[in-house]
Amino acid sequence: MEFTAVASGLFFLEAPREHDGAVWFTDVVRGGLRRLRPDGRIDEWLPGRKWIGGIVPNDDGAVLCSGGDGIAWVNPATGDSGMLLDAIYGQPIRGVNELHPDGEGGLYFGTADVAEVEHGGERGPSALFRLHPDGRVEQLADGFEFTNGIGVRPDGRRLYMSDTGVGPYAFDVLVDGSVGPRELLAEIPDCDGLAVDCEGGIWIACLMSGVLTRLSPDGTIDRRVELPTPGVTSVSFGGTDQRDVYVTTTAPDALEALMNKSTPSATASLYHARCDVAGHPVGRTSFRLGVGLNTTIG
Repeated sequence: MEFTAVASGLFFLEAPREHDGAVWFTDVVRGGLRRLRPDGRIDEWLPGRKWIGGIVPNDDGAVLCSGGDGIAWVNPATGDSGMLLDAIYGQPIRGVNELHPDGEGGLYFGTADVAEVEHGGERGPSALFRLHPDGRVEQLADGFEFTNGIGVRPDGRRLYMSDTGVGPYAFDVLVDGSVGPRELLAEIPDCDGLAVDCEGGIWIACLMSGVLTRLSPDGTIDRRVELPTPGVTSVSFGGTDQRDVYVTTTAPDALEALMNKSTPSATASLYHARCDVAGHPVGRTSFRLGVGLNTTIG
């Protein structure tokens, strides 16, 4: 693949997602939800919102995003915004990292104690959940180091999740929507975001090694693709043929700067390339936003 930077001069980029002809992404350190238009202009919403590690489009035109206090939404056409989920089972959320549609109008999401990451403290529990369109929250699995990238096999019967510090896990999705026992596909401690292609291959963004690693469905490493810069945080597919690949990176000193309350080097970029394998299209959620399904659920 030949990568070209399409947005640069930022700190800690995450969550690339093509939606309605534009590419959305975030800056975890600087904050904000960004939309890169085809003409190169960048729009921004929720400028004070940090730790957005996941973006999912809703079927009413709004965009859902994660963050340090749960899951928020913004409608780019109207500018309206709000919280979809800020508590689980009555307890405030200490952070949501990645999001992914579940194929039935809801979404999968992973919790992560991002406040303690920022402060360099001991992180709290990290778990994998499912949020149904009616607001019901279902815990699928727990006991992770740090939940990260989430993806689904094209037939919807296999769920993947990166556990940063360990590697990517696979779960069989059962008939009732719950998941079977976790299966460690490969030992990739620096696994971050992930995406699934139309052949069932799993593309892993490797944070420290600065590569994309493609796993076959059985966990065999199929290929490794180097990026122009280290610090690969996330990957997604897009385009009319799903062969456009978008990858985000982070400045090498971003996490250290965040903990020290200093400004990192502005060397992170959003990259684009073309791939010989098409991605599996990511769907939309169908939450009724702003009509009582926000704030506390669970």
